[in-house]
Amino acid sequence: MLKALIVDDEPKAREILHFHIQHFIPEISRVEMAGSVPEALQLIHTFQPDILFLDIVMPQQDGFDLLNALEDWDFDVIFTTAHDQYAIKAIRFSALDYLLKPVDPDELQAAVSRHLEKKEERPQRQELYRNFVSNLHAPRDNEFKLAIPTADGTYFFQTKEIIRCQADRNYTVFHLTGPRRFVASRTLGEYDEILNEHGFLRVHKSHLVNLDFIDNFMGKDYIRLYDKTEIEVARRRKDDVKSALQGRNLN
Repeated sequence: MLKALIVDDEPKAREILHFHIQHFIPEISRVEMAGSVPEALQLIHTFQPDILFLDIVMPQQDGFDLLNALEDWDFDVIFTTAHDQYAIKAIRFSALDYLLKPVDPDELQAAVSRHLEKKEERPQRQELYRNFVSNLHAPRDNEFKLAIPTADGTYFFQTKEIIRCQADRNYTVFHLTGPRRFVASRTLGEYDEILNEHGFLRVHKSHLVNLDFIDNFMGKDYIRLYDKTEIEVARRRKDDVKSALQGRNLN
């Protein structure tokens, strides 16, 4: 059975999340709550939670101050937030979990289920959090590093290094500059949601392409990339491709 610590400066938010855990998450047997970073730090050392539900925005010291104050930890973090879109982008790029307030019980169950399925060792888990903090302090979101979980570990790349992503059943094959190739244990649809605001376009159900690497739109059915790869364009995506490529200098 799991132990959870809720860290949130709003008493009502703490109580609502506590209620949902008690009624919908049988895997969590014990719950403690903290309303500030100092209180949370003390409970982390004495209670030793398996999961930390951490509010991003708090007065005086926030959730990121809490993580920065910890030299070492052995728990998962599920962030909670009401509206911080920049932080949400940083979280998603870092392959971490978050819940939007007010917390939905189904989303809560899904997040805890992902925790139970995780196989990361502690150093790898902490590397994800360090990448998240780095993303959060990046001056622009186009400097975020995307966490790519693979069978051999998690790798981190900026979007400008990613040429294209290709679906392989429930996995995604990343083709990067170098050339390098990695198989990620997430679906292409998940990466489409993360990358579509960062210069990537879904040109086919199996292909997500970085627009900066397109060399030519070959008339009807294909685009050609700078590495000479030809990618099929789905019929219903052609207008989107034409629109996205307007104003770009193509061969």
